[in-house]
Amino acid sequence: MTAHTRLTTPFTARTTAAEILDGVDLTGRRMIVTGGASGIGVETVRALAGAGAEVTVAVRDPSRAAGLVEEFAGDATPGSVRSAALDLADLASVDAFVAAWDGPLDVLVANAGIMALPTRQLSAQGWELQLATNYLGHFALAVGLHDNLRAAGAARVVLVSSGAHLSAPFDAEDPQFERRPYDPWQAYGQAKTAEVLLAVGISRRWAADGITANALNPGYIHTNLQRYVDEDTMRALGAMDEAGNLVVPDYYKTPAQGAATTVLLAASPLLDGIGGRYFVDNQEMPVVPGGPDATDGVADHAMDPAAADQLWAYTEKMMAAR
Repeated sequence: MTAHTRLTTPFTARTTAAEILDGVDLTGRRMIVTGGASGIGVETVRALAGAGAEVTVAVRDPSRAAGLVEEFAGDATPGSVRSAALDLADLASVDAFVAAWDGPLDVLVANAGIMALPTRQLSAQGWELQLATNYLGHFALAVGLHDNLRAAGAARVVLVSSGAHLSAPFDAEDPQFERRPYDPWQAYGQAKTAEVLLAVGISRRWAADGITANALNPGYIHTNLQRYVDEDTMRALGAMDEAGNLVVPDYYKTPAQGAATTVLLAASPLLDGIGGRYFVDNQEMPVVPGGPDATDGVADHAMDPAAADQLWAYTEKMMAAR
């Protein structure tokens, strides 16, 4: 890895997505936000469209984005929102979405994801479902839209990862949990490591095309992402009381705050030409040794160029065999 000066910004963990774009004009910019109909995805879309962008919400059920589409309909709002069908766990759906996209693409935000599925489940192509949804679908989407990103001239790809990557390197020997016992959090963490490695891989391969990619951890936010997390874990996080009611610990963010780092990477001028990095709370994180005791930063196993190349080759091979 090439040494560089870590990027710092004037923003904090409590900055909202809209505040990131204060004074930024995104008129004429075309963007895709996967999973943009719920959680931090909604606030990501609101901030980008609110600054003038044309945002496509890519979601399995486009009707779920009807409220956002209506919110930005008409001439009273600076940007616009449309919705389109996309199931990241089904590569046929990804192919259909790519085939329907026409023209340049300025920003692809890989926001959609699933977390901590209690049992091992498989996608339509036979991939472990967390890896398929969080990583493979987004890989296929980015590769399929490569020419559209290149046509934009200075495009960005944003990968919404997680601090769970710190203790879960990508297991190139058994990525689908076919031999090792399935663990919900190891599967999730491995998928989130794969997303960071994708940011590294894109930045290495597509820089000459004017395409950069960065990854981030949005922090702790109450969203539908936690729907599979058991109550004991939620209580251990201080996010649920004994009666099963959700509570908001001091370290949790609002969805608007949780979307801020995504929006920073997607559209802030501070990120012009910056790629292959990992951000938390609107700041670039240092590379640290990964492992069970790691609590902050970005794991070295997620920033390793050789690991990024290995994962890219593995993914291309698996996609070719579908």
